[in-house]
Amino acid sequence: MSDTPRFEPLDNTVVPRYAGIPTFMRLPYAPDPTVLDIALVGVPFDGAVTNRAGTRHGPREVRNMSSLIRRVHHATGVDPYAHCKVGDAGDTPVVPMNMMKSLELIEAFYKPLAAAGVIPLSCGGDHLMTLPIFRAIARDKPVGMVQFDAHTDTGDAGYGGEKFHHGTPFRRAVEEGLLDPKRTVQIGIRGARSSSDYSDFSHDSGMRVIYIEEFYDLGVDKVVEEARRVIGDGPTYISFDVDGIDPAYTPGTGTPEIGGYTTHEAQRMLRGLRGANLIGADVVEVSPPFDPSGNTALVGATMMYEILCLLAEARAGK
Repeated sequence: MSDTPRFEPLDNTVVPRYAGIPTFMRLPYAPDPTVLDIALVGVPFDGAVTNRAGTRHGPREVRNMSSLIRRVHHATGVDPYAHCKVGDAGDTPVVPMNMMKSLELIEAFYKPLAAAGVIPLSCGGDHLMTLPIFRAIARDKPVGMVQFDAHTDTGDAGYGGEKFHHGTPFRRAVEEGLLDPKRTVQIGIRGARSSSDYSDFSHDSGMRVIYIEEFYDLGVDKVVEEARRVIGDGPTYISFDVDGIDPAYTPGTGTPEIGGYTTHEAQRMLRGLRGANLIGADVVEVSPPFDPSGNTALVGATMMYEILCLLAEARAGK
């Protein structure tokens, strides 16, 4: 951390929550990565969805709902803004009609963040967005990952032979040497598949797959213990797909799967990762058009805050 003044959220006793320009957590807009320790980034991209689109609108609505997030974590006592300079770095550029160009633009956005040693915490957007982020931050050394999700996202070419869609990012990341499968754990996997071999790559490559049935057999504490065992003390990324949570809590997502964990169970799992060597994270697949209530976006904002507290402690510890 540098010695320049910290970035702070707007004080809601001075500027009401419904006022001001919407930014993540009501933080300053900070497009210059050199002034930040942690950058909150929007990725308004859904060019890789296979059914229900709408996640391109996720970052804007999560910013709006994040105005409800307060400063100090009620359970851990962590104030992330007392540890680090955190700001909203804006949205990555995308080309709605050109998926491959969008992937290039997303990667290019994150490269200066990586060069400046800034930890990215991103909001999507569909799950393919994690691949270009990895291309920017994991070129020199593959990372481990804790993935909260209903789907493994390790499928192969489908939909007319297309190798890049939101069901493929982590297969492609392993193939490109960006993700260490033996330091990857996938939590909450469930639901029928389009083919019997959809998740084979996860198992064959050495990923630890915790299906939802095992999650409930083990319980939260044991699942966290297993996740910590898998990732060890190496650099680790958190990827949180909101469809890992039961759609009773997150109906606004593109591929809902019933029978998931609760929002509280998700929070407890995230808190169990305190002290891990975390180098970045994202919250993906919030699709506001499917949830006019805004609750799914609120869940997304809350999970971002939970992760922000982890990242701030990790950055301060370094």
